[in-house]
Amino acid sequence: MSIPETLHAAWTPSQEEFDVFARISGDDNPIHVDPAFSARTRFGRTVSHGMLIYSKLWALLRSVHPNAQQVSQSMMFPNPCFAGEAVSLEIRTLANNRFTMQAKRVRDGAELLVGETEVAP
Repeated sequence: MSIPETLHAAWTPSQEEFDVFARISGDDNPIHVDPAFSARTRFGRTVSHGMLIYSKLWALLRSVHPNAQQVSQSMMFPNPCFAGEAVSLEIRTLANNRFTMQAKRVRDGAELLVGETEVAP
């Protein structure tokens, strides 16, 4: 598989994306879709679904390898991702069809997603 050593993309999530992802996934937790509820939480506003962030990274990988089939994944979500705040997406190629994936908030460099994925050869 011939994939560049590092892939980059920029993304600014929107509340509309949170809402659509909630409808598609069935995860309509109010922390993602209810601004009034979320305003009373420690985050003070809605936060992205973790898998929405991952889906953006997976789409980035698929943009250069459209037939990629995932074998495994591992990920953590150390900080919240908010609507309207720019995010930097990065994928780095490792050995044996494995890739690191990272999403960072541009404003302060906070890691939003850190993980790895492996694809079939």
